[in-house]
Amino acid sequence: MHLDALALAGAAAAVSTVVMLLLGVFGAIGVYEGAVAMMEQWHLLFEPTVVGTVAGMVEAAVSSFVFVYAFAWLYNIFAR
Repeated sequence: MHLDALALAGAAAAVSTVVMLLLGVFGAIGVYEGAVAMMEQWHLLFEPTVVGTVAGMVEAAVSSFVFVYAFAWLYNIFAR
């Protein structure tokens, strides 16, 4: 089985961007504060503010894309 690395990485980036947006919104209204606190620890740029949420979305999209693309690329190498 061959994975389309670009498609998989793009999908992961889109999902992580939406999740970061939801956590930014939830953090702004005071819901899921534990998850928001974890994201603040794990991501350098994320804060439950408008600027922090957008920066966290960009960071999550880029990091997810890079790591998932590398994973799919390695998978395709080992699956040969």
